[in-house]
Amino acid sequence: MPREFSRTQRVGDQIQRELATILQQDMKDPRLGMVTVSAVEVSRDMAFATIHVTFLGLDGEQEINEAVELLTEAAGFLRTELSHRMRLRFTPKLRFRYDGSLVRGRHISSLIDQARANDSANVADVAKQDEEQEDN
Repeated sequence: MPREFSRTQRVGDQIQRELATILQQDMKDPRLGMVTVSAVEVSRDMAFATIHVTFLGLDGEQEINEAVELLTEAAGFLRTELSHRMRLRFTPKLRFRYDGSLVRGRHISSLIDQARANDSANVADVAKQDEEQEDN
């Protein structure tokens, strides 16, 4: 019976859970805001882990870049904490990337809402024009 998940996927999932806990409980820097670990990609040789993060409360590109830089600077601390919590022979080096999919999703959702509102307004206008033409 073949395995459903590869080892790199399982390690990535475990890193995601542990990092989320560490960032929430042990990182006390107010410049980070609320950090969410959205995904973790582990290289095949387990040497690197790319951590995709989002930030709640940080909107500007400069603030987001500073927060990613702050996480990059804290990568040694985070890697050490991971090595204490996980039973791995070698803990991967951590690379942080901003995941903008949440912001893009909100933007697309707002565009859909605007299009629906415009369609509703257009339907109402057409119905009103039809009523006026019937009255005449």
